[in-house]
Amino acid sequence: MRILYFTDTHIRGTSPRSRTDDFQLTIRRKIEEVIEIAEREQVDFVLHGGDVFDRPNLSPAVVREFAQVFRRFRAPIYAIAGNHDIYGHNPSTIERTMLGLLDAFGTIRLIGEKEKVKLEKDGLVVQISGQPFHYDLDKRDVALDYHVENECEANYCIHIVHGMLVDRALPDGVPHTMIGDVWCDAVDILLTGHYHAGFPLQHRNGKYIVNPGALARINNHPSEIKRMPQIALIELGEAIQINMIPLSSATRGEEVLDRSYIEKTMYRQEQLASFVQQIRSATDFQAVDVLDIIDEISRINGIDEEVKFEAQRRIAIEQEEGEASY
Repeated sequence: MRILYFTDTHIRGTSPRSRTDDFQLTIRRKIEEVIEIAEREQVDFVLHGGDVFDRPNLSPAVVREFAQVFRRFRAPIYAIAGNHDIYGHNPSTIERTMLGLLDAFGTIRLIGEKEKVKLEKDGLVVQISGQPFHYDLDKRDVALDYHVENECEANYCIHIVHGMLVDRALPDGVPHTMIGDVWCDAVDILLTGHYHAGFPLQHRNGKYIVNPGALARINNHPSEIKRMPQIALIELGEAIQINMIPLSSATRGEEVLDRSYIEKTMYRQEQLASFVQQIRSATDFQAVDVLDIIDEISRINGIDEEVKFEAQRRIAIEQEEGEASY
């Protein structure tokens, strides 16, 4: 049995600010290449790890276009809902979303929480299960989301989770789960998404953890510029074989991702931080109005008008809240 896995397509009708190309056209070409790979490799099933769409209420025109693309897969498509596919991080809202609509029409078959799908070919039985994104994912006991039991008497169990599973710790305050904490005897292959960077194929005692990375590149972080989108090809027989296949249609990050906006934003943030620090040091002079101080410092230091107005706006909010508390 051959299975193709990809994730995080983030289909949308507009281009992210960081992209210099036509994102809608680009992601369509990538999915079309995935279809070609599925045909060439004669895959039996296709799995998607979530965030099919970039928002739950995407334009019907865009959904219609990509529904036609997905229908070109000859193999059945099974998917789970990502955080961008649902409202308010609540998987129970899926029926009101565009991804739910594709499920209703049979274009994509959604796997719900605690559901087990039994796939069979030539006497081989595979159990597919999934954990859609929800608010407490990566915040509670990992076994509740990343572990399952073999309920189909299957030869192999594949579990798909749209969680922030990572190979290196993220900053405090960012919910995430470390790979070393989720190995499970019953799960032969754990497929994850959500973490766009992906990580190298993980292997331990005949079990695998796979995240090929997002098909879409929607931000211009340096790691995204270097990363090339890819899919995972899984072959199941007497043993498990997994290969990563990069997409030839994916353009080099330097050619489609623009760093100028983020660098300008970072510069403005640095200016604002410095500006606020100067204001704080000046507020010891109680007789002087703080807004006058802002004007004076802006004039002396050649601060952009936009930065000045933002500082004044924030101070005005603080003043209003302070007065309201009396």
